[in-house]
Amino acid sequence: MRKSFRRYELLLPLKFNDGQPISDSVMTTTLLELQDQFGALSSETQLIQGTWKHRDQEYRDELVRVFVDVEDTPAARIFFERFKEQLKQRFQQIDIWITSYPIDVL
Repeated sequence: MRKSFRRYELLLPLKFNDGQPISDSVMTTTLLELQDQFGALSSETQLIQGTWKHRDQEYRDELVRVFVDVEDTPAARIFFERFKEQLKQRFQQIDIWITSYPIDVL
């Protein structure tokens, strides 16, 4: 029987909401936590730019995309729901965008 897998994608900011750069150690800590939890991760080196509004204030983001392919289990989803709250604190963000979708691993 084949296992079901899910990809979790995280858009992680390179700057705090006030425009100050996020230290390499903050990003490294985050990536190591994901690797320790799931054994592997991938990230893209291209810069992703985003804009969004919150309470009539416009924000411009510079982001990197990190993704982790894991077995689709309730435990994995719970991990990412909790991890999101930690990331919001760590990166001092109003929100951290994490998406997920099923994948078919051949």
